[in-house]
Amino acid sequence: MCNLYSVHTSATEIVAHFGVSDLPELDIPPEIKPGESGIIVRKTGSGRVMQSLRWGFPRPQADRDGNPLHLKPVNLIADLTNPMWDKMVPYPRYRCLIPVTTFAQPAGMRGRMTRTWFSVSDWPIFAWAGFCRNTEEWGPVYGAMTTDSSTVVADLNPRMPVILAPHEYDRWLDGSVEDVIAFQFRPPFPSENLVVDRTDELWVPRNRRRAGQSAFL
Repeated sequence: MCNLYSVHTSATEIVAHFGVSDLPELDIPPEIKPGESGIIVRKTGSGRVMQSLRWGFPRPQADRDGNPLHLKPVNLIADLTNPMWDKMVPYPRYRCLIPVTTFAQPAGMRGRMTRTWFSVSDWPIFAWAGFCRNTEEWGPVYGAMTTDSSTVVADLNPRMPVILAPHEYDRWLDGSVEDVIAFQFRPPFPSENLVVDRTDELWVPRNRRRAGQSAFL
């Protein structure tokens, strides 16, 4: 799954690209993983605003006996009919734009996976279609919608982000549920418009392994 993306740009550039009304005082994290804070843009009565939210909707986990454990962040949205999403998908007030410069997929054997990054040629910043809302457990959170992968991505993962062109932002934020479905099930994003950067950087850095942190697969 696409559980890692980056935003290597400034708040000023995000505000300009997405037509945000005011420049907020927010830190822009260079990399975002499930459960961490990321930047979203959503529409309000006074225009578009940029906010910092947690990436992932809370889902309770239980042991084999049904005893409650911890909450797990569910950050990707694939099945729009899932009870986690079906009451939210039809309503524009829950939609958001997720600023992205590159997204990553793991490559290689488990335990030795490396990061392969994808960016969009001619788009220094692009939007990943997302949903956001307030939750009792974690407050404001967001999730990101996935779709069938482009050929160049499919070798690593059959799913990838729903990438929106700038002229599609209004349709995503204001459109009907039919528009949402159309975005998810349209033909894959053209491979020729993606730039691939295969790196030797470990998917889970060694210092995270030593600290005992779990992988974000």
